[in-house]
Amino acid sequence: MGYQLWETTKNQILKRNGTVYLILDPQQLDEVVMSISKWEQQKKDIPQKVASITARDIAFTNPQTSADLLLNSGQVFVQKSQLGGGSPMIRGFATNRLLLSVDGVRMNNAIFRGGNLQNVISIDPYSIASTEVIFGPGSVIYGSDAIGGVMNFITRPAQFAAQDSLMLQGNAHYRFASGNGEQTVHFDVNVGKKKWAFLTSASFNNFGNLRMGSHGPDDYLRNSYVLRTNGTDQLVANANPQKQRPTAYDQLNLMQKIAYKPNSNWRYDLGFYFSKTSSYSRYDRLIRPNDAGDGLRSAEWYYGPQKWFMSNFQLYKKGRSKFYDGIKVTLAYQQFEESRNDRDFQDPILNRTAEQVDVISANIDFENKKLGNLSLYYGTEYIYNKVGSEGSSLNIETGGLANAPTRYPDGSSWQSIAGYVNGEYKVKPNLSLLGGLRYSHVWLLADFDTTFYPFPFTDTRLENGALTGSIGMSWFPKADWQITMNGSTGFRSPNIDDVGKIFDSEPGSVVVPNPDLLPEYAYNAELGIMKNFNDKVVLKGAAFYTYLVDALVRRDFTFNGQDQIIYNGELSNVQAIQNAARAYVYGFELGLDAVLSQTLSLKGNLTFTDGVEEDDSGLDSAARHAAPTFGDLHLVWKRQGIQADFFLNYNGEIANNDLALTEQRKPYLYALDADGNPYSPSWYTLNLRSQWQVSPTARISGTLENITDQRYRSYSSGIAASGLNLILGLHLKF
Repeated sequence: MGYQLWETTKNQILKRNGTVYLILDPQQLDEVVMSISKWEQQKKDIPQKVASITARDIAFTNPQTSADLLLNSGQVFVQKSQLGGGSPMIRGFATNRLLLSVDGVRMNNAIFRGGNLQNVISIDPYSIASTEVIFGPGSVIYGSDAIGGVMNFITRPAQFAAQDSLMLQGNAHYRFASGNGEQTVHFDVNVGKKKWAFLTSASFNNFGNLRMGSHGPDDYLRNSYVLRTNGTDQLVANANPQKQRPTAYDQLNLMQKIAYKPNSNWRYDLGFYFSKTSSYSRYDRLIRPNDAGDGLRSAEWYYGPQKWFMSNFQLYKKGRSKFYDGIKVTLAYQQFEESRNDRDFQDPILNRTAEQVDVISANIDFENKKLGNLSLYYGTEYIYNKVGSEGSSLNIETGGLANAPTRYPDGSSWQSIAGYVNGEYKVKPNLSLLGGLRYSHVWLLADFDTTFYPFPFTDTRLENGALTGSIGMSWFPKADWQITMNGSTGFRSPNIDDVGKIFDSEPGSVVVPNPDLLPEYAYNAELGIMKNFNDKVVLKGAAFYTYLVDALVRRDFTFNGQDQIIYNGELSNVQAIQNAARAYVYGFELGLDAVLSQTLSLKGNLTFTDGVEEDDSGLDSAARHAAPTFGDLHLVWKRQGIQADFFLNYNGEIANNDLALTEQRKPYLYALDADGNPYSPSWYTLNLRSQWQVSPTARISGTLENITDQRYRSYSSGIAASGLNLILGLHLKF
């Protein structure tokens, strides 16, 4: 399936050492996905939109990070505040309203924030077997935070030998990119026997300072930067204003898998995952002007090493029993470490905060297919988060170290217990119904330190429950027509970041804790249509509408009756996360797949999203995470062993009046229109990607990104994208 018919002779096969090379069909069929119920389901039976990114897709697009892997799909918008980052936006939602999952383990933790998140880069793209993006609420299966969508990353499993003999195989990969001088090396080794298998994977990335394009708004140029010489901060001219200093960083990713399969019914998997970056600058904070407008506000603003560790044990059992046909038990431990370091220009005090989150989780998932045309999937989940937070201030001139406020309440905890049931009923061969319910109960405990701030409270205890559901249908009125409809609800329970955070959200403002928060709820409806024209052209469309109530948003607040306080030596307006808004987001997504010939195909995507946040005060604002209209169009040519893709990427404009109010207060991120107001210009890039399978063991890839060297900055991003970028890759299999 998915390959062209190929005829040969026995003699030709023998001359090629018993190997037959099949030619891929430009139009391939999607067979199954894993994400909706955590068990295999036919994609055609799923009533909501799911994008599948296969290992073959990943190998061809050769992404720099997992954020770029999502971006390359053409269906996910990605924001970047610095080179070491990537924050996905799906259907008007982002950050802690989207859920990340790795091998069925929830990655979202108690300090996932409403601001832009960089955790997706901790997932090594070279270790991924497939990725599935679920559009719209996924709370029935995945719980809190799955309001806008779910990104499920499935890593490569350890492979067993077909016979009881030793099987040894591996891969090595090298990647170079001229836009930032990237040097990436990767290798993996799989050792397998009939019952035991081991997979070891390692990747190392070195990224230099990123160069932006030559043709575009001058507002993005890096004309000057701060350099400390002889103990003094100096504002120096940038010899090359297109080079964004400083944006360089390194990253290391490791993975170890151990698998044991005593027979065809039982399987045990143990996985270890580790990711660590070097310190890396938050570029969008380093380009903020000072109050006078004649210099820069910050001399330093960087994240300390971002670390993620996960150990994951999974047990699978197949076979009919009274209550299930399959059982999957998942036990996981995760540890997250991150830190922030900032210092104002000519200020000797470096403010530092450091966080560590320990997470344990347990999932038991059941599959039951015994009830005629009804398939049931049900399970339970428990999650526990413990947050450690430290604060200090360092005098870089004297070396003096003093205690300072922590970002979060040290020792706080967040835990959840839930149960769900999901069912798929085959009414007719051409009509499937899918629905489910989930109940989640959440507890949050936090004690506040009043040493630095006289909080009017010393602790908070939040407890809430949420019932979410979904129901949908997939109907083929004719063999070449598909209609899907889906209604679902989602929720997000406040986490430690919402309740207990203290930080500077923007120049002159400080966010303070608010212990009186409620969950936010989303109500979503979706309609999808697919038409197949003689297996030559496939058109897909989906329209959606989501209404969010009790939305958790950052708004002006008072602290002990005051609307301004001193924070890090500066008089700052007081803000807090509040249930102060309602929001609605709507849009549509279009897809095209066309087979032009046996070797040539055309595919494209277009996404339109719009939305409004309504304040309790009556103040309306554009939804902050509603991305501009974006899309891509690919002309793909394939022959045996050779593939080329000439494609266009496009982003529409967001005028000043259509920017969210919070974005209008960040003019340094945007270009200025004719009236001197910030706006996000439209942009496009032309690109060429190619791959040559030199032999069964060697593959070469080459890409030219942004051929016309456009200078652009994606909406809400703090860093301009790469200009003309030559990417070379070499893959060896042994």
